[in-house]
Amino acid sequence: MTPRTALNRSLLAVAGLVLLGGGLLILFAGLDIYRRQDLNPPADWPLTTPDDVLLDSADRAHWSSQGWWWPAVIAALALAALLALWWLVDQLRRRRPGALPVGGTSPQEGVELSGRTLSDAIAAEAGALPGVEHAAVHITGRPAHPRTRVKLTLTPQGTPGATLDALCEGPLATAGRSTGSPPTRTEIRLQVARHKPHRAQ
Repeated sequence: MTPRTALNRSLLAVAGLVLLGGGLLILFAGLDIYRRQDLNPPADWPLTTPDDVLLDSADRAHWSSQGWWWPAVIAALALAALLALWWLVDQLRRRRPGALPVGGTSPQEGVELSGRTLSDAIAAEAGALPGVEHAAVHITGRPAHPRTRVKLTLTPQGTPGATLDALCEGPLATAGRSTGSPPTRTEIRLQVARHKPHRAQ
């Protein structure tokens, strides 16, 4: 799991828990479940009956009279909107590096290789390995720190150990020699193709 994926899942999990908790709180109060089920919520529980509100008139008047209240509310909402916008823009950013420097030189001085071209070349060579039925390769991350994701579909007769050795010593090693770059972080997933049903004669 990449750091970006872990961050996305963590944010979605936190947002989901907050929404779930708030929804259950409102649902229990709106349906008057505490009274119907003879449940005793804590003394300071915000919503317990259908007539309860989060802030009553006295609380609203008290907080509104504070000079810092509205600037703080506006600043918090603006910060939340900016963070949400930043997260959205970050999701829309291109996941693949546009070009990779070849030979370890900077892009301004050396030759660049398209990330898609390199991934297609690795996939073509990996797909030709013995015991491999299909190969898909995606190069993600920044040009300075690319990550390679390889997904291999093995034939029913394929051997995972031998296939991994052949992949590392073949297509991945060839890609490293071609670009002149040190080995990149690589994630390899293997799956076995299903047997095709045989028709009885």
